[in-house]
Amino acid sequence: MLHTVAKLHYEAEMSQVDIARQLGVSTATISRLLQRARAEGIVRIEVIDLVTPEDVTRQLIDRLGLRDAAVIETPSVGALTALSAPLGGLLKQAQLAAGSVVAIGWGRAVREVIRAGLPRIPGVLTVAATGGMQQHAPHFQINEFVRLAAEEFGGTPHFIHAPYLPSSELREVFLGDAAIRDAVALWDRTDVAIVGVGLPHAINAPEASAATPSEQALVHAAGDVLRHYFDADGVLIPWEGESRMIAMSPAQLRAAPLAIGVAASPEKATAIIGAVRAGLINALVTDTKTAQAVIDTMPPR
Repeated sequence: MLHTVAKLHYEAEMSQVDIARQLGVSTATISRLLQRARAEGIVRIEVIDLVTPEDVTRQLIDRLGLRDAAVIETPSVGALTALSAPLGGLLKQAQLAAGSVVAIGWGRAVREVIRAGLPRIPGVLTVAATGGMQQHAPHFQINEFVRLAAEEFGGTPHFIHAPYLPSSELREVFLGDAAIRDAVALWDRTDVAIVGVGLPHAINAPEASAATPSEQALVHAAGDVLRHYFDADGVLIPWEGESRMIAMSPAQLRAAPLAIGVAASPEKATAIIGAVRAGLINALVTDTKTAQAVIDTMPPR
């Protein structure tokens, strides 16, 4: 009878009064039987601990050794757009002022958070973190991101009107141009870098990232930041075009007080871990599902 009473109450959701009436016993008897069912392990009641975004943020910072992080509850739609508010919070905490330099990368996440809005910080200098790309897709339009970010901040944009991957000879010509030289010089003064974290090409189709054949051949890459590829342990992986790029170097990203990776996809867990280990990002803006995937993938320190 213990099992029957337990199933009627906990699975069929019948009240103790209705069960007593059906079985022809007293309500007190049903109450005692339910207590015995719990005592004998026939019924086990578990209270699930709710993990808040704040809890996940603390775990993420501790597990990865980040300088800072901001995690939001995963929304049902518009995850990348929703990252704009926590990014704005980190930017405000960074105490940027007139003359501070914010370097901006490319990618879907970076595009969406800028389009969604940034805090007003008048006088901030925004600069492209790489040269441009001859691609029509909106997430490659880095100079447009720089212009829009400057408009949101109330600052001044600094564009780089040069391809990110010219020939070795043309690279020197581009860098000899006064406007490009002045913009690139801001990379050494960067206070905050806002960058995306790329997926490995085995997951991310080459056309989605406009990867060259040399990049596509990096089968052991866990991901990239500004086309600087790394494995899961954070070891940088050289490739044919690395020395020709017009882009912030790993050393310049590591020197930035705050290099914020913006990402929202559990698939990027290993790439995020590799980016942190490589020193290419030291802060992260993400959602709870992605953060939990990172925590589950990386063992405790």
